[in-house]
Amino acid sequence: MTAGDAVFAGSIPALYDRLLVPLLFAPYARDLARRVARLTPRRILEAAAGTGVVTEELARALPQAEIVATDLNQAMLDVAATRVDSPRVSFAQADALALPFDNGGFDLLVCQFGVMFFPDRVAGYREARRVLRPGGTFLFNVWDRIDRNPVSDRLAQAVAQLFPDDPPGFLNRVPFGYHDRDRIEAELRAAGFGDIHGETVRKSSAVGSPEQAAIGLCHGSPLRAEIEAHGPGALERATHAAAAALAGAEGDEAPMSALVFSARA
Repeated sequence: MTAGDAVFAGSIPALYDRLLVPLLFAPYARDLARRVARLTPRRILEAAAGTGVVTEELARALPQAEIVATDLNQAMLDVAATRVDSPRVSFAQADALALPFDNGGFDLLVCQFGVMFFPDRVAGYREARRVLRPGGTFLFNVWDRIDRNPVSDRLAQAVAQLFPDDPPGFLNRVPFGYHDRDRIEAELRAAGFGDIHGETVRKSSAVGSPEQAAIGLCHGSPLRAEIEAHGPGALERATHAAAAALAGAEGDEAPMSALVFSARA
Protein backbone atom coordinates (compact mmCIF):
# COMPACT_ATOMS: atom_id res chain seq x y z
CA MET A 1 0.00 0.00 0.00
CA THR A 2 0.94 3.64 -0.49
CA ALA A 3 0.00 6.61 1.68
CA GLY A 4 -2.81 7.58 -0.69
CA ASP A 5 -4.40 4.16 -1.06
CA ALA A 6 -6.85 4.70 1.80
CA VAL A 7 -7.74 8.33 1.07
CA PHE A 8 -11.33 8.89 -0.06
CA ALA A 9 -11.82 12.66 -0.18
CA GLY A 10 -12.94 15.52 -2.41
CA SER A 11 -15.49 14.37 -4.97
CA ILE A 12 -14.60 10.69 -4.48
CA PRO A 13 -17.20 9.82 -1.77
CA ALA A 14 -20.19 11.07 -3.78
CA LEU A 15 -19.01 9.36 -6.98
CA TYR A 16 -18.22 6.18 -5.09
CA ASP A 17 -21.70 6.12 -3.59
CA ARG A 18 -23.57 6.97 -6.80
CA LEU A 19 -21.62 4.79 -9.24
CA LEU A 20 -19.59 2.11 -7.46
CA VAL A 21 -22.08 1.05 -4.78
CA PRO A 22 -24.64 -0.23 -7.32
CA LEU A 23 -21.96 -1.58 -9.66
CA LEU A 24 -19.85 -3.52 -7.16
CA PHE A 25 -20.85 -3.27 -3.51
CA ALA A 26 -24.64 -3.53 -3.09
CA PRO A 27 -24.95 -7.29 -3.81
CA TYR A 28 -22.31 -8.14 -1.23
CA ALA A 29 -23.79 -5.72 1.31
CA ARG A 30 -27.07 -7.65 1.14
CA ASP A 31 -25.14 -10.92 1.53
CA LEU A 32 -23.31 -9.71 4.65
CA ALA A 33 -26.50 -8.31 6.19
CA ARG A 34 -28.25 -11.66 5.79
CA ARG A 35 -25.35 -13.42 7.49
CA VAL A 36 -25.35 -10.91 10.35
CA ALA A 37 -29.13 -11.22 10.80
CA ARG A 38 -28.84 -14.98 11.32
CA LEU A 39 -26.56 -14.32 14.30
CA THR A 40 -29.01 -11.84 15.92
CA PRO A 41 -26.35 -9.60 17.53
CA ARG A 42 -27.58 -6.83 19.82
CA ARG A 43 -24.59 -4.49 19.43
CA ILE A 44 -22.73 -4.23 16.11
CA LEU A 45 -19.57 -2.38 15.18
CA GLU A 46 -18.89 -1.74 11.51
CA ALA A 47 -15.36 -0.91 10.39
CA ALA A 48 -14.57 0.73 7.05
CA ALA A 49 -18.26 1.54 6.62
CA GLY A 50 -17.63 3.79 3.63
CA THR A 51 -20.79 5.49 2.40
CA GLY A 52 -23.04 3.21 4.43
CA VAL A 53 -24.32 0.57 2.03
CA VAL A 54 -23.81 -2.21 4.59
CA THR A 55 -24.98 0.04 7.42
CA GLU A 56 -28.26 0.62 5.60
CA GLU A 57 -28.79 -3.11 5.00
CA LEU A 58 -27.99 -3.91 8.64
CA ALA A 59 -30.43 -1.29 9.92
CA ARG A 60 -33.13 -2.79 7.72
CA ALA A 61 -32.38 -6.41 8.65
CA LEU A 62 -31.88 -5.80 12.40
CA PRO A 63 -34.07 -2.84 13.41
CA GLN A 64 -33.60 -3.53 17.14
CA ALA A 65 -29.81 -3.76 17.04
CA GLU A 66 -27.49 -0.91 17.99
CA ILE A 67 -25.07 -0.19 15.14
CA VAL A 68 -21.93 1.92 15.37
CA ALA A 69 -20.51 2.56 11.90
CA THR A 70 -16.92 3.79 11.61
CA ASP A 71 -14.54 4.75 8.84
CA LEU A 72 -11.10 6.32 8.59
CA ASN A 73 -12.48 8.95 6.19
CA GLN A 74 -14.98 11.39 7.65
CA ALA A 75 -16.05 12.43 4.13
CA MET A 76 -17.32 8.90 3.48
CA LEU A 77 -19.25 8.88 6.77
CA ASP A 78 -20.84 12.21 5.88
CA VAL A 79 -22.41 10.53 2.84
CA ALA A 80 -23.35 7.47 4.92
CA ALA A 81 -25.23 9.67 7.39
CA THR A 82 -27.49 10.85 4.57
CA ARG A 83 -28.23 7.25 3.58
CA VAL A 84 -29.22 5.91 7.01
CA ASP A 85 -31.68 7.61 9.36
CA SER A 86 -32.21 5.57 12.51
CA PRO A 87 -31.90 6.42 16.22
CA ARG A 88 -30.14 3.09 16.70
CA VAL A 89 -27.37 3.88 14.19
CA SER A 90 -24.46 6.19 14.99
CA PHE A 91 -21.36 7.18 13.03
CA ALA A 92 -17.82 7.79 14.27
CA GLN A 93 -14.57 8.54 12.49
CA ALA A 94 -12.10 5.89 13.64
CA ASP A 95 -8.93 4.09 12.62
CA ALA A 96 -9.61 0.33 12.54
CA LEU A 97 -6.15 -0.23 14.03
CA ALA A 98 -6.92 1.98 17.04
CA LEU A 99 -10.64 1.74 17.73
CA PRO A 100 -11.91 4.18 20.38
CA PHE A 101 -14.06 1.59 22.16
CA ASP A 102 -13.81 -0.44 25.35
CA ASN A 103 -12.78 -4.06 25.43
CA GLY A 104 -15.54 -6.58 24.75
CA GLY A 105 -18.22 -4.03 23.95
CA PHE A 106 -19.67 -5.57 20.78
CA ASP A 107 -21.32 -8.84 19.81
CA LEU A 108 -20.21 -8.62 16.19
CA LEU A 109 -17.78 -6.64 14.07
CA VAL A 110 -18.49 -6.48 10.34
CA CYS A 111 -16.29 -5.05 7.60
CA GLN A 112 -17.07 -4.98 3.89
CA PHE A 113 -14.03 -4.82 1.57
CA GLY A 114 -12.03 -2.90 4.14
CA VAL A 115 -9.37 -5.16 5.63
CA MET A 116 -7.33 -4.94 2.41
CA PHE A 117 -6.65 -1.31 3.37
CA PHE A 118 -5.27 -2.14 6.83
CA PRO A 119 -1.54 -1.26 6.85
CA ASP A 120 -1.00 -4.03 9.43
CA ARG A 121 -3.70 -6.68 9.14
CA VAL A 122 -2.70 -8.75 12.15
CA ALA A 123 -2.78 -5.59 14.28
CA GLY A 124 -6.17 -4.72 12.81
CA TYR A 125 -7.48 -8.20 13.56
CA ARG A 126 -6.17 -8.01 17.13
CA GLU A 127 -8.02 -4.73 17.56
CA ALA A 128 -11.20 -6.33 16.20
CA ARG A 129 -10.84 -9.16 18.70
CA ARG A 130 -10.25 -6.70 21.54
CA VAL A 131 -13.56 -4.89 21.07
CA LEU A 132 -15.56 -8.11 20.69
CA ARG A 133 -17.03 -9.91 23.66
CA PRO A 134 -15.73 -13.46 24.27
CA GLY A 135 -17.37 -15.62 21.63
CA GLY A 136 -18.25 -12.61 19.48
CA THR A 137 -18.03 -12.81 15.70
CA PHE A 138 -15.79 -11.04 13.22
CA LEU A 139 -17.42 -11.13 9.77
CA PHE A 140 -15.80 -9.60 6.69
CA ASN A 141 -15.30 -9.99 2.97
CA VAL A 142 -12.45 -9.36 0.54
CA TRP A 143 -12.34 -9.42 -3.24
CA ASP A 144 -11.21 -12.60 -4.98
CA ARG A 145 -8.53 -12.45 -7.69
CA ILE A 146 -9.06 -9.62 -10.13
CA ASP A 147 -9.31 -11.99 -13.11
CA ARG A 148 -12.47 -13.38 -11.50
CA ASN A 149 -13.94 -9.86 -11.49
CA PRO A 150 -13.90 -8.97 -15.19
CA VAL A 151 -15.23 -5.41 -15.06
CA SER A 152 -12.46 -4.32 -12.70
CA ASP A 153 -9.89 -6.45 -14.53
CA ARG A 154 -10.64 -5.04 -17.97
CA LEU A 155 -10.59 -1.50 -16.66
CA ALA A 156 -7.32 -2.02 -14.76
CA GLN A 157 -5.65 -3.45 -17.86
CA ALA A 158 -6.86 -0.61 -20.07
CA VAL A 159 -5.55 2.05 -17.69
CA ALA A 160 -2.22 0.25 -17.22
CA GLN A 161 -1.70 -0.03 -20.98
CA LEU A 162 -2.24 3.72 -21.34
CA PHE A 163 0.76 4.43 -19.07
CA PRO A 164 3.13 1.48 -19.70
CA ASP A 165 6.18 3.17 -18.15
CA ASP A 166 4.44 3.68 -14.80
CA PRO A 167 1.11 1.82 -14.79
CA PRO A 168 -1.37 2.73 -12.05
CA GLY A 169 -1.63 -0.35 -9.86
CA PHE A 170 -4.12 0.55 -7.14
CA LEU A 171 -6.80 -1.98 -8.13
CA ASN A 172 -4.40 -4.92 -8.34
CA ARG A 173 -2.38 -3.81 -5.31
CA VAL A 174 -5.12 -3.10 -2.77
CA PRO A 175 -8.75 -4.07 -3.47
CA PHE A 176 -7.78 -7.21 -5.38
CA GLY A 177 -4.45 -7.87 -3.71
CA TYR A 178 -5.51 -9.83 -0.60
CA HIS A 179 -7.21 -13.06 -1.60
CA ASP A 180 -4.95 -15.86 -0.38
CA ARG A 181 -7.24 -17.86 1.90
CA ASP A 182 -4.42 -19.62 3.74
CA ARG A 183 -2.70 -16.30 4.46
CA ILE A 184 -5.90 -14.67 5.71
CA GLU A 185 -6.70 -17.58 8.00
CA ALA A 186 -3.13 -17.63 9.34
CA GLU A 187 -3.29 -13.91 10.12
CA LEU A 188 -6.63 -14.34 11.89
CA ARG A 189 -5.15 -17.14 14.01
CA ALA A 190 -2.10 -14.97 14.78
CA ALA A 191 -4.51 -12.34 16.12
CA GLY A 192 -6.13 -14.89 18.43
CA PHE A 193 -9.27 -15.79 16.48
CA GLY A 194 -10.62 -19.32 16.24
CA ASP A 195 -13.45 -21.19 14.52
CA ILE A 196 -12.43 -19.58 11.23
CA HIS A 197 -14.51 -20.22 8.14
CA GLY A 198 -13.99 -18.82 4.65
CA GLU A 199 -15.98 -19.34 1.48
CA THR A 200 -16.14 -18.02 -2.06
CA VAL A 201 -19.29 -16.05 -2.85
CA ARG A 202 -20.11 -15.23 -6.46
CA LYS A 203 -22.49 -12.46 -7.40
CA SER A 204 -23.27 -10.45 -10.50
CA SER A 205 -23.99 -6.83 -11.21
CA ALA A 206 -25.55 -5.08 -14.16
CA VAL A 207 -23.22 -2.75 -16.04
CA GLY A 208 -25.63 0.09 -16.63
CA SER A 209 -23.21 2.09 -18.77
CA PRO A 210 -19.53 1.56 -19.64
CA GLU A 211 -18.98 5.31 -19.30
CA GLN A 212 -20.50 5.44 -15.82
CA ALA A 213 -18.54 2.37 -14.70
CA ALA A 214 -15.35 3.97 -16.00
CA ILE A 215 -16.07 7.24 -14.21
CA GLY A 216 -16.85 5.35 -11.02
CA LEU A 217 -13.60 3.44 -10.91
CA CYS A 218 -11.31 6.12 -12.39
CA HIS A 219 -12.80 9.13 -10.58
CA GLY A 220 -14.45 7.55 -7.52
CA SER A 221 -11.56 5.59 -6.00
CA PRO A 222 -7.92 6.20 -4.99
CA LEU A 223 -6.98 5.02 -8.50
CA ARG A 224 -7.73 8.64 -9.45
CA ALA A 225 -4.63 10.04 -7.74
CA GLU A 226 -2.38 7.56 -9.53
CA ILE A 227 -3.88 8.51 -12.89
CA GLU A 228 -3.74 12.26 -12.24
CA ALA A 229 -0.04 11.92 -11.37
CA HIS A 230 0.54 11.37 -15.10
CA GLY A 231 -0.26 14.98 -15.84
CA PRO A 232 -2.98 17.20 -17.24
CA GLY A 233 -5.56 15.33 -19.27
CA ALA A 234 -4.51 11.93 -17.93
CA LEU A 235 -7.78 11.35 -16.05
CA GLU A 236 -9.87 12.13 -19.12
CA ARG A 237 -7.76 9.85 -21.32
CA ALA A 238 -7.86 7.03 -18.79
CA THR A 239 -11.61 7.30 -18.38
CA HIS A 240 -12.10 7.17 -22.16
CA ALA A 241 -9.79 4.12 -22.45
CA ALA A 242 -11.58 2.38 -19.59
CA ALA A 243 -15.01 3.02 -21.11
CA ALA A 244 -13.78 1.67 -24.45
CA ALA A 245 -12.51 -1.48 -22.72
CA LEU A 246 -15.97 -2.01 -21.22
CA ALA A 247 -17.82 -1.27 -24.47
CA GLY A 248 -20.40 -3.93 -25.22
CA ALA A 249 -20.91 -4.77 -21.56
CA GLU A 250 -23.86 -2.41 -21.19
CA GLY A 251 -26.81 -4.28 -19.69
CA ASP A 252 -24.72 -7.43 -19.15
CA GLU A 253 -24.75 -9.27 -15.85
CA ALA A 254 -21.08 -9.04 -14.96
CA PRO A 255 -19.76 -11.84 -12.72
CA MET A 256 -18.05 -10.93 -9.45
CA SER A 257 -16.23 -13.10 -6.93
CA ALA A 258 -15.35 -12.43 -3.30
CA LEU A 259 -14.31 -14.36 -0.19
CA VAL A 260 -16.35 -14.11 3.00
CA PHE A 261 -14.77 -14.96 6.36
CA SER A 262 -16.15 -15.43 9.82
CA ALA A 263 -14.07 -15.91 12.96
CA ARG A 264 -14.83 -16.27 16.66
CA ALA A 265 -13.19 -14.15 19.35
